[in-house]
Amino acid sequence: MTERSALDAFDTILNWRLLKGSHAFPGPDGGTCINEAAIVAAGLPYRAIRATEDCPPCFSRPLAAYALGLNDAMPEAERQGLMAFVLRLSGSADAPEIEAARTAFLALESVRRILPPLLDGAGLPALAARCETARDAGTALAVLRVAEMQGGALSHAAACRRAWAVGARASAVARTATAAIRAFTDPRCAAEVAEGAAPFSEGTWTLALGLLDAALQIGRQAPAIDLLSARDRLEAARIGAHIKSG
Repeated sequence: MTERSALDAFDTILNWRLLKGSHAFPGPDGGTCINEAAIVAAGLPYRAIRATEDCPPCFSRPLAAYALGLNDAMPEAERQGLMAFVLRLSGSADAPEIEAARTAFLALESVRRILPPLLDGAGLPALAARCETARDAGTALAVLRVAEMQGGALSHAAACRRAWAVGARASAVARTATAAIRAFTDPRCAAEVAEGAAPFSEGTWTLALGLLDAALQIGRQAPAIDLLSARDRLEAARIGAHIKSG
């Protein structure tokens, strides 16, 4: 494959349209979530993905859960950035200890990288600094419980003053801290951290995609999928859906 043909194939793949939620079969313009697109690209039997457990066994559960959470939380324009990972999910499943390491990474790095700008904006710089320097789950959980409590208190005080903008940011602090606590056992909640912070912190979705990229580098890497073959499978599904709908 020439470099030009590889670039053309990847550009075609990136143009597949990702949508929020599960879908019975690709639409004429794509119309799947990221995990469904990854199934098509890998040449696996198509299936609708309503939860992580619906993914084929060869998909890493933490990675698929985080990707699915981002897919459903991102605005449409940002969601398309997930297509850069479409060839990296099938075959990523690994041993339980590796999957646990991926879950811990997504949770801890969400605390370290995504929460601090939100906390700074809410007038909680000391908590932001503690998040940035959290060295492990225990340290992170301790500061998250404080953030959860202080965010709730600030939100209540702002509501009493009818300071709605201040209250919305403080409420986001409380919600994202709660999601971050849950993320240590449920990777999809790590995506909820990004969802809560994004309206108040520019660049949050870029950070979240960076976390997915880094987590995919832990443990087993997905086997290489030929770009032209992946493109042809996606195009065939799109054409087939168009013919069926016509």
